[in-house]
Formats: sequence, structure tokens, C-alpha cells
Amino acid sequence: MTLAQHHRLYLCFFFFALSLGALLARMPDLQETLGVDKSELGLTLIGMSIGALIALTVSSPLIAALGARKTAYITIIGTASCYALVPFMPNAPAVFAVLFCAGLLAGALEINLNVELGRVEAETGWSIMSRAHGFWSAGFFVTALLASFIRQAEISMGLHLTTALVVVVLAGLPVIGGLKDAPAPKGHAETTPRFAFPTLGLLPLCLIGIAAFLVEGAGVDWSAIYMRDVYAVEPVIGGLGLTLFTFFMALMRLVADVVVERYGARLVASSLLMLSLAGLLAVGFSQHPAMALIGFAMLGAGCSAVYPLAVSAAAQRIDRPAHVNVAAIGQVTFIIFFLAPPLLGFVAEEAGIRASYLICLPLVVVALACVPALKGRATRARAAA
Repeated sequence: MTLAQHHRLYLCFFFFALSLGALLARMPDLQETLGVDKSELGLTLIGMSIGALIALTVSSPLIAALGARKTAYITIIGTASCYALVPFMPNAPAVFAVLFCAGLLAGALEINLNVELGRVEAETGWSIMSRAHGFWSAGFFVTALLASFIRQAEISMGLHLTTALVVVVLAGLPVIGGLKDAPAPKGHAETTPRFAFPTLGLLPLCLIGIAAFLVEGAGVDWSAIYMRDVYAVEPVIGGLGLTLFTFFMALMRLVADVVVERYGARLVASSLLMLSLAGLLAVGFSQHPAMALIGFAMLGAGCSAVYPLAVSAAAQRIDRPAHVNVAAIGQVTFIIFFLAPPLLGFVAEEAGIRASYLICLPLVVVALACVPALKGRATRARAAA
């Protein structure tokens, strides 16, 4: 298969989101199958958080040794396999164990793909990070849209996730097979620390990423349950929250690179974070399903390109190897994507599911204060083909 390297990286993100999104779209069904409340469901899902945190902390040397292609094979096929096993687990502890393994693989996947993207950006001068994450969002959109109809048709979660695995394997193998390691940018530190921890210089980028991922986690993990519990709508309508969220996130990410090159990272990030604030308020105080759906659309657009901008800035720092800085920012941001279910689940159980969106507001305000950290990111008025 003849594809440019950055196109292969785009599709790797798409395949990962396709399988993960299929699982997250079935959260109401998983809750009912396990017979747990929202806080207990959150505790079960925290297995992904723990696994991802471990991988983001210690897996950088292993990824560097394996290379991009081998790591992609293991992590993309491995995560899809883990998610397909979830419906067949007998109880919540078993699901926790499977998701822990999935988290280990997902953390390594995050480092691998973002490092390669950062190196392609440095080598070519193209701004492609947001577009690549747009394919992640597109994968979520496709799977969320399909899941709305799949759930309405009462197709089992096991068949749904197994089909997603088959699609990822058949479509993913030829794409991953052509991946090659991009050259490391000149001037980057070559010594690889055993553990990837954030530095003081990375802290503002980490806070920006935390806010973006918390909003994203709230949107993709709890939107279907929110629509069910607050408005008691049919599954096909309830799934529209996730569908709209992922559609507008994908749309904004696919066009964000051109906008960033014209207006700069700070202005774009500030505008998107303000849109996130508006979306959180719309969901938190909505009095009609239509207003909630508009809020989810705003949330998807609002958190779209914020994290890719932070990752791109981290990948191009020259104080440490790129995969270490990407692992470090991923350690405290990507983990929020998996921590959002348990954290917001506890809030939803104790204070109502509306409150689980409103508590995201302070972190978004903090992220706005950290936006000047993006000002050093150089962009060129040239887009990837």
C-alpha cells in the first residue's frame, strides 16, 4: 500500500479511536451488564488510567528500542483486542484487569504516534499534529454514529466490539506494515532517561492538556448516560450527544492547522478554550435536550486542537529526547482522558450528572492562563498533503 508516512500515522489514530470509541459508546450497556452504579463503573474504568500512567512513565526506552512499526502493531491491535474482551468478562474486577492491560498499550501508543508526528513536523516544516488528532476524532465520530443505530437495533455489545476488532485488524495491518521511524531532529538531547517525568518548563503545557482531556473525557464517556438520565431519550437520540461531540471535534482538528498557521497557537487555543467554557455551561444548565446537544457540539469543537498544540510544542523542545517530553506531557494529560470516567462518575453519583460537567470549569480557566506557553511554537504557512 503506497501511503506517505504521515498518512499512515493519521490512520493509526483513526483505528485506535474506532475500537476505543465502540467501547465508550456502550457505557450505558456496560453499566447495566455489570449491575453497578456510576461511581462503581468509574472505579472499574480506572483500570485504563492506572495502566496508561505506568506505560507513560516507563515505556519510552522500550518504544525507542522497538521502533515505530513494531510498537504500532502491538499497541493498536492489542488495545482493540482488549476492548473486544470486555463484554465477555464475568464481573467488574475482570473488566478492570482487561482495561488495565488496554491502558498499558494505550499509553505506549500515545507516545509512539505523537513522537513520530513531532519528528515529521520538525523535518518537513508542516503543521500536522492537529490534523492527525482529527483522525482520532473522526474515528470516534464514525463509531459513535454507528453505535447509535447499533444500540437502537439491540445488537449485543459483544458482537459490536468483536466486529470493531476485525475491522481494525483487517484494515490496520497493511497500513502499519509500511511505517518507518522518522529521523530525530538535530540538536535534540540523545540521552534517554529511564523514567519520563514532567519538568517545570513542561508544566504550563501539561495544564493546557489536562483541561482539554478532561473536557474530552466528559464528552465521550458520559454524554450517552447524561442524555439517558437527564432526558430519558431513546438510544438513537441519546447517542447524538457523542456523535455531535466527535463530529465537531474532528471537523475542527482537520482544519485547525491552517488556522493556527495564520493566526497563531495562542489565539486559536484561547478561542477554543472559551468555546469549551460556553459548552460546559450549556450542558450543565440545559433545560431541553436540544440545548444539551448544542452544548456537546460546542465542547467537541472547544477541546479539539488544544491538546495537539500542547503536544506539538512538547515534541519540539530540545532539552530532552522528543519521546521523553511527549511521554511526560502524556503522563499527566492523556491519563486524564481515562481518569475522567471515575472522577466524574463520583461527582455524578453524589451531586448529579450536571455537576460533573460544571466542575470542569476551573481547570479550563487555568488552561486559559497558561496559553502564553504556546507562543514559542513556530509554524510555517505550508500544509501537509
